[in-house]
Amino acid sequence: MAKKHSGLSKAAILAAGVGAAAFAAKKHTDHLAEEGQTLSGEIKEAVAKTAEKTIKMPAPDPNYRNTERGKYEKNSKGIYYTNGNYEAFARPEKPEGVDNKNAYLVGSGLASLAAACFLVRDGQMPGSHIHILEAMDVAGGACDGIFDPSRGYVMRGGREMENHFECLWDLFHSIPSLEKPGASVLDEYYWLNKHDPNYSLCRATVNRGEDAHTDGKFNLSQKGCMEIMKLFLTKDEDLYDKTIEDVFDDEVFNSTFWLYWRTMFAFENWHSALEMKLYFQRFIHHIGGLPDFSALKFTKYNQYESLILPMKKYLEDAGVQFQFNTEVTNVIFDFHDGKKVAKTIECKVKGKEQKIALTENDLVFVTNGSCTEGTIYGDQNHAPVGDAEVRNSGVWDLWKNIARQDPSFGHPEKFCSDPEHSNWESATITTLDDKIPQYIQKICKRDPFSGHTVTGGIVTVKDSSWLLSWTLNRQQQFRDQPKNQLCVWVYGLFSDKPGDYVKKPMRDCTGREICMEWLYHIGVPEEDIAELAEHSANTVPVMMPYIDAFFMPRAFGDRPDIVPQGAVNFAFLGQFAETGRDTIFTTEYSMRTGMEAVYTLLNIDRGVPEVWGSTYDVRSLIDATVKLRDGKKITDMDLPFIQRVALKEVLKKIEGTDLEKFLKEYHAI
Repeated sequence: MAKKHSGLSKAAILAAGVGAAAFAAKKHTDHLAEEGQTLSGEIKEAVAKTAEKTIKMPAPDPNYRNTERGKYEKNSKGIYYTNGNYEAFARPEKPEGVDNKNAYLVGSGLASLAAACFLVRDGQMPGSHIHILEAMDVAGGACDGIFDPSRGYVMRGGREMENHFECLWDLFHSIPSLEKPGASVLDEYYWLNKHDPNYSLCRATVNRGEDAHTDGKFNLSQKGCMEIMKLFLTKDEDLYDKTIEDVFDDEVFNSTFWLYWRTMFAFENWHSALEMKLYFQRFIHHIGGLPDFSALKFTKYNQYESLILPMKKYLEDAGVQFQFNTEVTNVIFDFHDGKKVAKTIECKVKGKEQKIALTENDLVFVTNGSCTEGTIYGDQNHAPVGDAEVRNSGVWDLWKNIARQDPSFGHPEKFCSDPEHSNWESATITTLDDKIPQYIQKICKRDPFSGHTVTGGIVTVKDSSWLLSWTLNRQQQFRDQPKNQLCVWVYGLFSDKPGDYVKKPMRDCTGREICMEWLYHIGVPEEDIAELAEHSANTVPVMMPYIDAFFMPRAFGDRPDIVPQGAVNFAFLGQFAETGRDTIFTTEYSMRTGMEAVYTLLNIDRGVPEVWGSTYDVRSLIDATVKLRDGKKITDMDLPFIQRVALKEVLKKIEGTDLEKFLKEYHAI
């Protein structure tokens, strides 16, 4: 698959810069001669030609002028990107005419709530003019976490965050904490993670609870590293509709790196190579933190109580209108003179069909697609199959109805047509006494009742047929959770494979049976497993057919732009809307789409924070290069003779310079 290829240009560029590499190439024949070495005539000629091309400078453009005028002019979407804290601390002026506008937001997930908050804070729109239309009876979308009296505690997923969620922190520094008077959500989050930094003491297990001793290593071969580097540098358009299997082979798939990556982000081999590349570029600054999760930060409670409820309270205090049990089935558009105008919202309010007429002065924000649509709920004694409760909000049908009206509205079928390749299953296990926690503590090496970090992220069962992973965040995960109970979140990437103990596919298992499989893998004696699963725990499974839908292979145009070309009064939000360089399956992506949508439609004169630019930062690139190779230096690379010689000459040329000092600082040489 990915062929072994030259690492010289990458090493030279990353290590010494293009200029130094070229200069060294020009001079290295003389150096070799001094050392008594010779080169063939062909190599000499190639080197000479390279040097000649490099040192020739084009004639200067007489019309060129250096300036920063226009650097922050708005783009075609009506926004511009910025960095630093100058605009981060600034408040925009009130947009013209905002008091005469109304906004309708379809859905109440994180993206929609974020858009509503930006409408209030930066758009300065009266809260009474903002209407959130939600099909369910609770806000939050995929960011849930509830106590269901008939089932128990349920978390469909969790949220990992990091320093450079720029749009998220931009908003949450303005959202008041629900627990700490005078503090923001960002303040309480910052203090929590300062006092209790996150890291894992056991990333993976084998042989029923034994430490797999991944030991912070990626265990990638040089060929595997080159495959990753090649993907990193491949143009987006060359990856359209390609899978990860198209760009990686067993050199990557058999590595510990892939174990970390696929279980942390829920990537499968058949998912999008483009998304894999975007993830790698987006989080290149965190490569060193992947093995032990020291790159991550977590909320105190589940994401619903820690993120959604403060936003909801902020919006309610501003007068924003929440309308639950309102399923939007279609938005009707008018197309004329190159303009696209949302004219009518069609919906069902408690099952009764209604229409909302719109003018060009009314704004519509549509969350198209959903990773948790069609969730099937089981319980302790029932599998999420057959006549189990299915929660549908009609989101995929809504997007299909919208997409039929114009090609620029995306292609939902690319994402929702193959649930066998987009599903996985999770379960919430609540321990009811002190019999199970001892096995947890043996693995995570921390007291799970301490109130501090427990597992530090998922623990992956390396030899599980389901590829089972589980995590125990700070307890209590729910404010009202009894102090003597623990909430464990478990998920399996392969829901169709028979288990190692239960011998059934995860999707066919009751909550109790899933708990049994987990207890087996954490080392509970087999004779105790059934008893503990029945009486010492309560387990609620959830099957999510579309949880990885946004990872399905795709091409440009499959996701609509946040504000499509020609759109007058509407925008798309969430994980299936298109924005540059950011990555889906993150809270940041939802926040960013909400911010860009509001700033565009209201013409807000404030910069949107750009996606953190570590992919352009030579420090991050060098650091990642070394850490992917488990600390091996660039000079230890197995290179062909000519490339080895040229690298040696580059290093000679930079000897005694700041560049050499920099490379040594990052252990590259």
